[in-house]
Amino acid sequence: MIRNGHIIADRYKILSYIGKGGMQNVYKAHDLKLDLELALKTPLSELEGKRFFKSAIIAAKVNHHNIAKTFDYVEDGESIFLAEEFVDGENLEEKLKHFEFIDPHYGACILHNLAKGIMASHKAGVIHRDLKPSNVMVAGGFQISNLKITDFGIATLTKDLFDEAAINGDLTRSTSGTIKGALPFMSPELMFGEKGKTIEASTDIWSLGAMMFRLLTGEYPFGVYLDAAVNVKTKQRKSWPAFMTANVQYEMLSQELQRIIDSCLNYDPNARPTATDLVKECEKLCYLSEERFIGTVYRLIQNGYSGFIDGLTEDSFFSMESVYGSKKPDIDKISRVCYSRFPGAPRSRAHPVILWKD
Repeated sequence: MIRNGHIIADRYKILSYIGKGGMQNVYKAHDLKLDLELALKTPLSELEGKRFFKSAIIAAKVNHHNIAKTFDYVEDGESIFLAEEFVDGENLEEKLKHFEFIDPHYGACILHNLAKGIMASHKAGVIHRDLKPSNVMVAGGFQISNLKITDFGIATLTKDLFDEAAINGDLTRSTSGTIKGALPFMSPELMFGEKGKTIEASTDIWSLGAMMFRLLTGEYPFGVYLDAAVNVKTKQRKSWPAFMTANVQYEMLSQELQRIIDSCLNYDPNARPTATDLVKECEKLCYLSEERFIGTVYRLIQNGYSGFIDGLTEDSFFSMESVYGSKKPDIDKISRVCYSRFPGAPRSRAHPVILWKD
């Protein structure tokens, strides 16, 4: 591990160690020339520097708001580094710890932003191959509309790792922890395809669909680890939960999202939509992308049909019809909620409302 204060290539001052990803160590660093903070990534020792350099060149071609930008590739002694845009926040996997699931408005916003980022990468000829919640950074506290897909800088490394780890084309027999962690979001052709066969952009579309199923339902569509591989092989996918369409205020948007995600999870790669198709579909959706707030439900009225939220700066009124999911706020327990608010008298109106875990 590199100590804090160490300067890489006479330019990047290490500020702190962020953590270890599947194939790299990540540091927060300060660019002494441009006076900005960024993420400095260095591959694990078993990865070849030549491939890392090739990946840096490919990643630098992708330029989009929803993609963490690759700035630089540097060599310092025998070590090599990739300088990438630093996102001050959590990854989407960490963010999910605050929600059992997200409401369709949040979901549509996330899908739209991710689809735009993937479209930009595919147009640049870059396939991610390892899309999963931990590779999506989220800035802005509990706002999860500001999303950036990371680790495009290891796209070709991921391809090589998958090729090397596959046994007769079957990745499910690999002992790699990185691969096992990716299985819940991995496409059938990536799991079971012929070794060395070209992986198409449609593999990212499957992964996006699996991610969105997880976000909207709180469940993995095919389970986790090797269970995911078995269920993908036997085409045993979990059903959409009834609560998504039980509330008339969320029914139509939920149905549209289910339709789109079902198309992403088509077992035939050629039948899946392209990222461009997904962006066009999302543009047709009617969803709220308003600022979100966190508050505590402190009073229920009308026999529990509605109530009030203490939002610190101002209180809001809400109806239980605005709460997404089968569980409702309960003042006998401390119910924290995440919500948007709109002008109203005598109090603002909260909608949508979802339960929040600190």
